[in-house]
Amino acid sequence: MSDTIRTPVQQRSIDKKNRIIQAGYELFAAHGYFSTNTAAIAKRAGVSTGIVYGYFHDKKDILVAVLDIYAEHVFSPFLALFDELRAPIDLPAVIDRVLVMAEDAHRNNAAIHEALNSLTHVDKDVCSKFMALEAEVTQHIVAALRREGLQCEHLTEKVHWAFESVQSHAHECVFDQHAYIDYSLMRSIERAQLLKLFDC
Repeated sequence: MSDTIRTPVQQRSIDKKNRIIQAGYELFAAHGYFSTNTAAIAKRAGVSTGIVYGYFHDKKDILVAVLDIYAEHVFSPFLALFDELRAPIDLPAVIDRVLVMAEDAHRNNAAIHEALNSLTHVDKDVCSKFMALEAEVTQHIVAALRREGLQCEHLTEKVHWAFESVQSHAHECVFDQHAYIDYSLMRSIERAQLLKLFDC
């Protein structure tokens, strides 16, 4: 393990670092964090283990970079949706779009989501990263809604509750798949609850 971590400048070096991060992403998703080692990441990236340690202190350092990619894949589309929001806000359409996007995000990133989500219970850095992401998304949405004139009491708390509810709904639809649940009906119930929440 190297004490000196290089910041790549040349494109070839940047590409190597990105390949290492992508390899970590794929292997953490396929095998989990604890079952993946830096040698496997190096092999998948097509570089030596020494090269890995030239750019990262350890496997945990790669995990932090993987979390950034995950956040970009999962959360950036939601932020973009609210950046494009204009008054008058069509709340039913926004809620419908958010529910579809949340389910798609969980479905399209299922393996890495499960790997990272399990780490939130045992790794304080991963937990803190997810908490920071939740705060960023909540505050971003609140700012967008206020910018477009939504006057709603306790808006921050309502947006945060909605964020958690939508996440839970998507997790249920994608991962749990209970045979006794009508998921189309559940989506309608979730939609109705969110509309009621923001009926200001």
